Amino acid sequence: MAYLFTSESVSEGHPDKVADQISDALIDNFLAFDADSKVACETLVTTGQVILAGEVKSKTYLDVQQIAREVIRKIGYTKSEYMFEADSCGVLSAIHEQSQDINQGVDRASKEEQGAGDQGMMFGYATNETENYMPLALDLSHAILIELANLRRENNEIKYLRPDAKSQVTLEYSDDNKPVRIDAIVVSTQHDDFGPEAEMLAKIKKDIIEILIPRVKAKYPQYAHLFNDNITYHINPTGKFVIGGPHGDTGLTGRKIIVDTYGGKGAHGGGAFSGKDPSKVDRSAAYATRHIAKNLVAAGLCDEVLVQVSYAIGVAKPTSINVVTYGTSKVSLTDGEISKVVENVFDMRPYFIEQRLKLRNPIYSETAAYGHMGRKPETVTKTFQLPNGAPKTVTVELFTWEKLDYVDQVKAAFGI
Repeated sequence: MAYLFTSESVSEGHPDKVADQISDALIDNFLAFDADSKVACETLVTTGQVILAGEVKSKTYLDVQQIAREVIRKIGYTKSEYMFEADSCGVLSAIHEQSQDINQGVDRASKEEQGAGDQGMMFGYATNETENYMPLALDLSHAILIELANLRRENNEIKYLRPDAKSQVTLEYSDDNKPVRIDAIVVSTQHDDFGPEAEMLAKIKKDIIEILIPRVKAKYPQYAHLFNDNITYHINPTGKFVIGGPHGDTGLTGRKIIVDTYGGKGAHGGGAFSGKDPSKVDRSAAYATRHIAKNLVAAGLCDEVLVQVSYAIGVAKPTSINVVTYGTSKVSLTDGEISKVVENVFDMRPYFIEQRLKLRNPIYSETAAYGHMGRKPETVTKTFQLPNGAPKTVTVELFTWEKLDYVDQVKAAFGI
């Protein structure tokens, strides 16, 4: 029987994402000057205020206020009428040193035996319904907001946009689990107060349908066939949306874990990513399981897969690795047998994850909006600066967990 499935995304100006981006900017700056930094940094943003809290073990000292302001400025909160503005907001830091009780469970005399930074389970998912092996509804939700942010920055075709926004896409799937059309699209965007409410809402709806959606179709032609004349559009369905961002809703690090991952497909262990250095397996093992899942599907082992790993705090070897192929496996092995082979191909001890995916580099700011998964691997050059210090320029690889660099090993291991 045909069915509907929905995923949502939020923009870089959403208050929770503002918090995520500040936390990850701090991670990047710590790692840029001390690759062995241990960081767990939380951010709260509200009207005119940023509060930083967390635990850090690092050899470097940062101007955390300046870093937070630069992130806020880059997002686009640069006007006083937003009631949250890069240069005037208060920034309070309550960051302190990491507990030695936690650190002793992670650091080891032999780096190879580095313990997991926490207990818990992490999941990675992949499906062949899109070119980047991501669930389609989430991919489209991200695409809508990425293009909306482009329109805002261009300030040409649409001039009233403000940074805060959310999107949602509902897809209809056929009996054989294939997406056939878009059933509904929801877009709520913050905007300037530029007239009577009814006129503003009519203008915004018209611009979203006639300017934004055609740009999304043009930029993502592989999805153009899913758009149709029967899509139900809900554009700013509550009415005007002038008050937004941290002034409209307090934001916290780690509150958009489903947006960050698979849009409700697969599963989630519950741990957030942003603000955590890679010794925290909530982050590093979630990236590693995505890397496994994507390479398994790309190698032709299955059409869809969920990979679970779990850890005990302070222990290097995972307590379990489990692979679920949803009955789509192309090899004559049970999912349990597939799990054992995967365990032999991918070393899931924390140190080896960090090395394999090059996670001790300042690569995290780019992950903090529009999803940590399904992004394009690329090499970039970034510049960081200490207070009263010379700039430091580093070249790093982004989204290494999205590389299809284990396809040959997977094929060899399974005889594909």
